[in-house]
Amino acid sequence: MRTSPLARLGLRSVALLYLFVLLVLPIALILWRSFGKGIGAFVDSITTPAAIAALDLSLLIVAIVVPVNVVFGIVTALALARGRFPGRSLLQGIVDLPFAVSPIVVGVSLILLWGSDGWFGGIEHFGIKVIFGLTGMVIATIFVTLPFVVREVEPVLHEIGDDQEQAAATLGASSWQTFWRITLPSIRWGLTYGVVLTVARALGEFGAVIMVSSGFPGVSQTLTLLVHARYIDDHNTFGAYCAATLLMGVALVTLLVMTALDRKRVAKK
Repeated sequence: MRTSPLARLGLRSVALLYLFVLLVLPIALILWRSFGKGIGAFVDSITTPAAIAALDLSLLIVAIVVPVNVVFGIVTALALARGRFPGRSLLQGIVDLPFAVSPIVVGVSLILLWGSDGWFGGIEHFGIKVIFGLTGMVIATIFVTLPFVVREVEPVLHEIGDDQEQAAATLGASSWQTFWRITLPSIRWGLTYGVVLTVARALGEFGAVIMVSSGFPGVSQTLTLLVHARYIDDHNTFGAYCAATLLMGVALVTLLVMTALDRKRVAKK
């Protein structure tokens, strides 16, 4: 359908206005509030023991969640792309479940399962603390980030097919050799995107984590929880904006890495 220059200009203006109101304006406001008292005050706010501990905990959760989701994501994507088995549709639905379920519901479900009065609450008698500790936060984050690697890798597996894998098997390669030399190099870009999305979501997760965390500074407080605590509990608006800027900076680095990888992929084609 052909549109007039005036109509195209109008559509572009609406799109730019939409992006400005929902993206540029909030980011500009956060940056203005963060650096309004000077760079020194900003640095002091993000280098407090609570802020450093929150950043360390966020990165620790990412370091645990990403390898788990990579292993699970690749295995699940291979099963969905290569296998035909009873319950395949059910597995597809389970993978997409985190997209449909509110993170708050996830947190409540974990409390019902792993809390002191939950189905598996007796595990605390063995010295294993899940809820209001690192373990619960990791489980919650794993659940909400579960689909990303699967949904990035599975389409790639469908696209490349299994001809090369079958040829390798015919020539005597083991399943492990076929995976490392044929499958993994073929899915590396899809896997990379899945990892980047997992990192971004893990860093920014709030709803599920706040339900299973004690929120104590330096103990179980991530960057997102630090922003919430400073803004709501401490009424430290400036500190909350500074913490949000720090979180946004980490997310921006993740986005730049993804963009650089995408350009590298396009250049190799």
